[in-house]
Amino acid sequence: MHMSNSVAAIPDKTLAYCFEASPTGFDANQARTNPDFTVSSVILYNRLVDFERGGTKIEPSLAERWDISEDGKVYTFHLRRGVKFHTTPWFKPTRDFNAEDVLFTFERMRKLNMSFRKAYPVEFTVFHHSSLDKIISKIEALDKGHTVRFTLNTVHAPFLSKLAAPFTSILSAEYAAQLLKEGNPSDISWKPIGTGPFIFEKYVKDATIRFNGNPEYWKLNDVQLSKLIFDITPDAAVRMQKLKANECQVVTDPRLTDIPAFERDPDFQVLSQTSFTISYLAYNAMHKPLNDVRVRRALDMAIDKKAIIDQVYEGRAQTAVAPMPLLWSYDKTLQDAPRDLKEAKRLLTQAGYPNGFALPLWTHPPRPYNPNPRLMAEMIQSDWKKIDVKAEIVTYELVEHVKRSINGEHDALLTGIVSSIIPDPDHWFRVFSCTEIGKGFNVSRWCNPSFDDLIQRATKTLDITERSRLYTQAQKLLKREQPITPIAHATNYQVISKRVTGFKINPLGLTIFSGVGLAE
Repeated sequence: MHMSNSVAAIPDKTLAYCFEASPTGFDANQARTNPDFTVSSVILYNRLVDFERGGTKIEPSLAERWDISEDGKVYTFHLRRGVKFHTTPWFKPTRDFNAEDVLFTFERMRKLNMSFRKAYPVEFTVFHHSSLDKIISKIEALDKGHTVRFTLNTVHAPFLSKLAAPFTSILSAEYAAQLLKEGNPSDISWKPIGTGPFIFEKYVKDATIRFNGNPEYWKLNDVQLSKLIFDITPDAAVRMQKLKANECQVVTDPRLTDIPAFERDPDFQVLSQTSFTISYLAYNAMHKPLNDVRVRRALDMAIDKKAIIDQVYEGRAQTAVAPMPLLWSYDKTLQDAPRDLKEAKRLLTQAGYPNGFALPLWTHPPRPYNPNPRLMAEMIQSDWKKIDVKAEIVTYELVEHVKRSINGEHDALLTGIVSSIIPDPDHWFRVFSCTEIGKGFNVSRWCNPSFDDLIQRATKTLDITERSRLYTQAQKLLKREQPITPIAHATNYQVISKRVTGFKINPLGLTIFSGVGLAE
């Protein structure tokens, strides 16, 4: 078989991935959840810079190199030449990737009056939550489209990490123009075009998503599969059965109770690492009696975290002490107050509640950071009973839970953070800032100007030692004020068939198929 130089042969292998959720589209810029980021960003697209596979170090991607000005406010990216957009039955690119595509991608998220955004008005939630809309002052194409310059309003230390996150995946400006002309702008989400290792073939609703290996990929060794199939299987037990029957070779989110059997089976490999997630109990600091720090401390010190980890997580998690995952700047000197029911009672009496009080405790459906929230709530309920606090467990389905907690209708609430996208401390600390109250993330509704000042100063310095110092102070303040009780960092598991080669578990939670192959 004769191959042209630009197109190399991809091994004729098909891999099936049992995956938990149906997609809400394939435009990574609009995605909000891990499943949507997985089906779009790391499969179909590239970013200017990317995280190394299996890690959090930033490496060149569509930008080969970059310069940062002395004042830290101007980033100049030198773009890789010869990168091709996907060729599909619905789009044939006439040019290679260039600065026009970078401008289209970012201006569409930044500007409401941009023509494509007007024709297809959608929300870019993660872009706004990351504050890039406020941080970027202008973006320019230079050097005949081979260079892009971003000018920022202020020094912003996490800027490169944010550019490596899925929501900044680069789309084709030429394809967008074609869709506008045809009057089908929403196809940018349902018939996606990127520069990534796999090309979208088709989506069969609630059943399968089919991708083909990209024969023109600029990093050709990364494409070791001719076909990649996402088999949509919401039920974890069924995913594991399909893996056993070799209908899938990789699965997402295995049940903790299924893992020991796979660990013993020589046909499978169980990969694991502590994930960048945290589950915690948030106290609504605007509601009595939780507005009193003594009450929050009493509730915190009554909880038996070790028992929760043993029973809820089958012992497969780490105790959380700080409000962030085990990332640089994590304050290892922080300790939980010893579990002390007598001291907890003394604090409640001092706060004016010698006979305790009643309190609704909200829980939610299982999430990656908490496999059994109901059991966790029951264990906390029985711990609090020992200090005369009567918790009534309240459960809403996820959408309702999120909506009501944003409005601050709760008292105590089980929740957590799945951060799979930006491995920078800023991403976790901003959740507790005053500006996030009522916007969906600060559900403890605790507001402390000194805390906000520390985290704002930290983003405005590029010196990592100084940033760590400021984050350490922020952690100490949060621990002292106790707006939350951090509970656990779940362990992230991926079970794969022994035939799968080159697979790396990703600390950021997305499943990456670059470099992944299949042995006979």
